[in-house]
Amino acid sequence: MDYRSCWDYQRQLFDELLRTKHTPSDRAGTLLLVEHPAVYTLGKSGRAENLLVSEEYLRSIGADFYRIDRGGDITFHGPGQIVGYPILDLERIGLSLRDYVAALEGAVMETAARYGIPTRRIAGASGVWIEGVPVRKICAIGVRASRYVTMHGFALNVATDLKYFSHINPCGFADRGATSIEKELGRKVSATEVRELLIEALSRKLNVEIYKK
Repeated sequence: MDYRSCWDYQRQLFDELLRTKHTPSDRAGTLLLVEHPAVYTLGKSGRAENLLVSEEYLRSIGADFYRIDRGGDITFHGPGQIVGYPILDLERIGLSLRDYVAALEGAVMETAARYGIPTRRIAGASGVWIEGVPVRKICAIGVRASRYVTMHGFALNVATDLKYFSHINPCGFADRGATSIEKELGRKVSATEVRELLIEALSRKLNVEIYKK
């Protein structure tokens, strides 16, 4: 799903959830799991210098570029990556914004652990990381919230072509790299299997029932 269409759909779901926030319902929101064509996004607090090439160069390699109103710095989305956008009423599921971010991180960490990949959090840097030199990010997390309704979520690298990250300082860090599940394992992995494991972990960590459509 292309980034612009997905963004417009998120806005639609977000506005609908705000309108119905105080009406009786057992529905906490929607979880979108998508794969984007190559695209770079720069958050409202991001620095343009973390894009290491020109926008013209990005277009020449078939990648889009958007400045958006989420928090965080620059990141990449593309094929081989599971991008999750939970549009949720955090009050309805009883989570603070901090607990919500921790739940997303925890679900990704639990999923990686199913493949024997040890991960960790790093203070002051949201996301899920793997030790090494340099330390490597396997999942980026960014959040935008309004009146405890949140949108934006996470991007888990499953089989992502990591060369795309060489064009940026991922999430604003010049001294940290990016990795993927396949890179860490040295073998192919079923994206469908990873997605199913991730949905199960998200359901547990967010304490919600996730119904598939």
